[in-house]
Amino acid sequence: MPESGVRCRIANVTMHAHRIKNLFSAIARHYDLLNALLSLKRDGAWRRETVKASGVDLGSKVLDVCTGTGELALAYADKIGTEGFVIASDFCFEMLVIGDEKVERKNRKTGTDFLAADTLTLPFSDNIFDVVSVGFGIRNVSDLERGICEMTRVAAPGGRVVILEFTQPVNPLFRSLYYFYFTKILPFVGNLISRNEDDAYGYLPRSVMKFPNCDALKIVMEQCGLTDVQFYRKTFGIVSIHVGKKPDKILSE
Repeated sequence: MPESGVRCRIANVTMHAHRIKNLFSAIARHYDLLNALLSLKRDGAWRRETVKASGVDLGSKVLDVCTGTGELALAYADKIGTEGFVIASDFCFEMLVIGDEKVERKNRKTGTDFLAADTLTLPFSDNIFDVVSVGFGIRNVSDLERGICEMTRVAAPGGRVVILEFTQPVNPLFRSLYYFYFTKILPFVGNLISRNEDDAYGYLPRSVMKFPNCDALKIVMEQCGLTDVQFYRKTFGIVSIHVGKKPDKILSE
């Protein structure tokens, strides 16, 4: 009986991953435009604030998982200079192609490499990166705790794990207005512009509603071994930035 349960769980995880990959592959070419329109062009500011909150320096080594078209990865690249490097990973190849095109088109000098990889099984050794980040992607992984544990594993001792994600506003009045926009207007506009028949932009609000709130996500990050976890709500609480520290080697021994 236990083995059957494990097989069922693996099958469900695989089906979820396959569906998400197909969904984002279908909207890849419209992804950046729609992000800007549907966030009222606040998404760029959120990413810059995330980079600032992560505490990166010139020469930092950064891994950005679930990178999509690489917007957060490129925001890190702008900050760390030529002394450091950024690896941007995602399991959706179509998204990575667009990210790579951005680097070539803008002739960026800072090293940014795009890599096809699953966040649940990152192809890196332990204790490498000064910052491991994710922007608007961790809620799409099929196993949240496992994904954050993988991010923690590849972070260097003393490094940070940083999560930028949509969340639920706390103010009741604003929350009701926002939910109307988020569940009615956003899916209609997003699906219309992207011409998506699989309701990709209906998936977005549904996934956010199911995602842990700020306090619950903080607990998950702590359960994955991170310490001093702080979070910062932005734009009336529609997004949050969580930052956790991987314990120093001395503390972990």
